[in-house]
Amino acid sequence: MNMGRLNGKVAIITGAANGMGAAEARLFAQEGGKVVGTDLNMDKLNELVNEITSNGGEAIAIQHNVASEDDWKRVIEETLKRFGKVDVLVNNAGISSTMTIANLEMEQWNKVMDINLNGCMLGMKYAIPEMQKVGAGSVINISSIGGLVGMAGSSAYTAAKGALRSISKAAAVEFAKQQIRVNSVHPGIIETPMTAESFKESTPYYKTFTQLPYFGKPEDVAYGVLFLASDESRFMTGSELVIDGGWTAL
Repeated sequence: MNMGRLNGKVAIITGAANGMGAAEARLFAQEGGKVVGTDLNMDKLNELVNEITSNGGEAIAIQHNVASEDDWKRVIEETLKRFGKVDVLVNNAGISSTMTIANLEMEQWNKVMDINLNGCMLGMKYAIPEMQKVGAGSVINISSIGGLVGMAGSSAYTAAKGALRSISKAAAVEFAKQQIRVNSVHPGIIETPMTAESFKESTPYYKTFTQLPYFGKPEDVAYGVLFLASDESRFMTGSELVIDGGWTAL
């Protein structure tokens, strides 16, 4: 049912083929948004876009390596060609890393930084000028609880997500006068393809990922992202939305 919370808004969502990105794309379309879903996995992304359009929504799929500046230029160009503007950017694409600092290889460090941090910076670099033309906009950077607290064995991931939290605040201050809002979202461990290993019954520590008696689903994050994309959050910028089942409340 379309409640119209994003009627007329054009939203770019990276990493939209699976998990939280796919949930965000579905929800945005249900709420009247025009969705530009990007990912490297075109099979899954095309499936998602076909699902959205068959349900009466508007969406397009664009193959996209978020670490590539040229790809970002092309994504913005194709978005403008199809929808004419950019209102919302959700920097959702990311990868995990489980190496400790002592064992971290520079190749892995650079890959995590390229996708989890540089990709988000490039998205803002190219989407925000289009929001300036509109006269307003909302950027939602998907960070992590790892951007707020230390997570052993995830040094590169934690560093990138912490930096994403900080650059979100810097951008929020830079563009506030132009009514372009920038907020970060900090999910806990959510049941997605990326975290599937953590939820196997053979991994007992998965039970520590929430204080609530149930686990987080992609939709739980998507509703928070929807709020930040909509005008309901018009007085929020530079904020951190934590969606972690109370994990960081301990």
